[in-house]
Amino acid sequence: MVGYGGKQERRQRRHRRIRKRIVGSASYPRLCVFRSARHIYAQIVDDEQGKTLAAASTLSKEIREKGKVESKTAAARLVGELLASKALAADISRVVFDRGGFKFHGRVKALAAGLGEKGIRL
Repeated sequence: MVGYGGKQERRQRRHRRIRKRIVGSASYPRLCVFRSARHIYAQIVDDEQGKTLAAASTLSKEIREKGKVESKTAAARLVGELLASKALAADISRVVFDRGGFKFHGRVKALAAGLGEKGIRL
């Protein structure tokens, strides 16, 4: 596999390819996701002003106070629900989903499901 780079470099290439097409605005902000081995992070960004409108992760105080969650997928769903409540408080009802070069599967999909349950349209 010479010349293709490592796993992380391939993900970053996919992310750059995705970001060519996906741009968030004030009326339709971008929801970007980052997934590490232990945690998942998500933020809603207005790319026109370069500002983060809402953010949540498994390291958020509200998630940590709930105690140990049975799986990382269940934790990702909680992060989606927390981010949805923050977004609704900031008067955001729909977002464009930037999966960050990750497959729309597992934890990324669970985060999106948590957002959808609370009424955020993707």
